[in-house]
Amino acid sequence: MANVVVVGTQWGDEGKGKIVDWLSERADVIARFQGGHNAGHTLVIGEAVYKLHALPSGVVRGGKLSVIGNGVVLDPWHLLNEIETVRAQGVDISPDTLMIAENTPLILPLHGELDRGREAQTSVAKIGTTGRGIGPAYEDKVGRRAIRVADLADEATLIARVDRALLHHNALRAGLGMEPVDRDALIAQLTEIAPKILEYAAPVWKVLAEKRKAGKRILFEGAQGALLDIDFGTYPFVTSSNVIAGQAAAGTGMGPNGIDYVLGITKAYTTRVGEGPFPTELEDDDGQRLGERGHEFGTTTGRKRRCGWFDACLVRQTCATSGVGGIALTKLDVLDGFDTLKICVGYELDGQSLDYLPTAADQQARAKPIYEEIDGWSDTTAGARSWADLPAQAIKYVKRIEELIDCPVALVSTSPEREDTILVTDPFAD
Repeated sequence: MANVVVVGTQWGDEGKGKIVDWLSERADVIARFQGGHNAGHTLVIGEAVYKLHALPSGVVRGGKLSVIGNGVVLDPWHLLNEIETVRAQGVDISPDTLMIAENTPLILPLHGELDRGREAQTSVAKIGTTGRGIGPAYEDKVGRRAIRVADLADEATLIARVDRALLHHNALRAGLGMEPVDRDALIAQLTEIAPKILEYAAPVWKVLAEKRKAGKRILFEGAQGALLDIDFGTYPFVTSSNVIAGQAAAGTGMGPNGIDYVLGITKAYTTRVGEGPFPTELEDDDGQRLGERGHEFGTTTGRKRRCGWFDACLVRQTCATSGVGGIALTKLDVLDGFDTLKICVGYELDGQSLDYLPTAADQQARAKPIYEEIDGWSDTTAGARSWADLPAQAIKYVKRIEELIDCPVALVSTSPEREDTILVTDPFAD
């Protein structure tokens, strides 16, 4: 059976939640492999709306195993609150349906405080983080001072890990004019929450290996989008982890030979939350219209998303860096009624034409989009479930996107409802 990785090909908010939910009905295991609760997925199932941040999207599907991999940084207090919220909506969550990798690093209250403290500094440019501590938690992981899930099981180890972390953090906080961390209070908080988290702890790499050997279908779920990747995104306005598909292997312990197909989730236009370059951003009536029709407000922060035309150059880049085999094109219905649509096919930079976004931040900021115009359509695409339901011009738009990004369209989503999906290529096909 095929194992599928789902990644966002833009700056996040592409509609991964719905697509993962749509695919998860046919998967046996759904695994989160990076990011933290800074990413939000909204799932609409019938009359029920689920807003997930830390939990894998598969938890709302009965009979599935959901996994939080070691590539994630986990806020244990947020996780437990989210579990209770979803349980209140009638979803069964137990150690039989949810596992957390034992080597998953934890997000502590001090990480969020540091995140917000840095963003409050007026002497440096803002990155536009969510302030939830994701970046500082990844820093501690790389700095070998993280507290991981397995550390909660032994008091002596936990105390040693806290002391090592505070040696760094208290010095850093002093430089920012912040009070030192209350060591005893932090240890007490972790000791109190430990048994509630440890009941979900497991050697995820081993479980996934056994599932794969048994022929089970595994769906790997990413957060954010590839343009926020720490290496291949618009640095420094990026997240603190690798977002591209290769991280699915490192972030779960599966191994790269366990990945059979990569599905790139791609919005039919472009959005971005927070700071950073955005070549096709629209600050006119068209941008306002896209935002209003697409309900473009962040699931996690509630911040208004910046909106712009589809950027084929950026998506072509992310399809290459993630090895995307096909894309799921979402929110096509938001474009209904536009007389003319534009697609970015290149950039003009200092008098030269480029077919990719350069790496240097100053060049990214100066790159001007080169547009190709295409006629829009007046009929609705909302709720379409087959090619026959789409206006001819909408099909032409989809086909032109395929040509420009050098990657086929595998799915087309035409509303938040999971059944309003046109299947072109089955990602799970052997």
